[in-house]
Amino acid sequence: MNHALNTVYESLRQDWDAFVRLAPRLVLALILFLVLVWIGRMVGRVVVRILQEKKFNLTHRNFFRHLITWMFGLLGLIIALNLLGLQAAAAGLMAGGGITAVALGFAFRGIGENLLAGFFLAFSRPFEVGDVIQSGEFQGAVRGIEMRSTHIRTGDGRDVYIPSSQIFNLPLVNFTRDGLRRLSFVVGIDYRDDGVEARRLLLQTVREVEQVLPDPGPAVSIATFQSQYQELEVSFWIDTFQPGADLPGTRFKVMDGCRRVLQQGGFTFSSEVTTGVVLDAVPGAATRAGRP
Repeated sequence: MNHALNTVYESLRQDWDAFVRLAPRLVLALILFLVLVWIGRMVGRVVVRILQEKKFNLTHRNFFRHLITWMFGLLGLIIALNLLGLQAAAAGLMAGGGITAVALGFAFRGIGENLLAGFFLAFSRPFEVGDVIQSGEFQGAVRGIEMRSTHIRTGDGRDVYIPSSQIFNLPLVNFTRDGLRRLSFVVGIDYRDDGVEARRLLLQTVREVEQVLPDPGPAVSIATFQSQYQELEVSFWIDTFQPGADLPGTRFKVMDGCRRVLQQGGFTFSSEVTTGVVLDAVPGAATRAGRP
């Protein structure tokens, strides 16, 4: 009985001595881990403030803050394990993390690709909320920007969430980066009509519309010769950042004014000559009217 008690006592004493010898390194390892976590949080806050000044959205700021904190925390854990003499555990943690990352990468390839694309898009920022963009077949106003996708509202009221990888890999069109939009349409007149006079009247009419910019100014040119009529292309610019800017309303005023001035000028609009009007203000949304 005494022998057994002595054995237990001796084992506990050896464990206590080992703990006492290890305690300084344990305390140091814990302090280093907490210090690195604290540094990670401080660095994350600094980065968030910088990104906020650069007008990054809240989603991207939170992503970078958490990423930096976790990276410093992992570094602190690996250093702490090495200080405690657990190099094998530290190496296993790194190797296990790498294997896990590879496994998750294959399992969630699409998600990882979108997150990585969203990470790079956060730096390049080719568009902001409110911009009108087109990616592939989708076009609309940006309503929200997330790491995995971008939310746009199309002209016909559909809410589309475009994966970040698609935006990153495909050509992106931003129609409102600087606020300038070029609108154009073509109008057909009879070959017997005076094209020079028609051009003068059309230019004068377009310039009189308030929201049409004088610089870049409007232009009228011959677009093509059809079998029964000649087509004149009318183009003009507006600034969507201008207070009260109304793209559909301005387009209507210009086109209706051009129709009126051509009618008043005696240009041919009859069943004998086909008069075609083609609207090309918004890419991919063209309408042709007045064809027999």
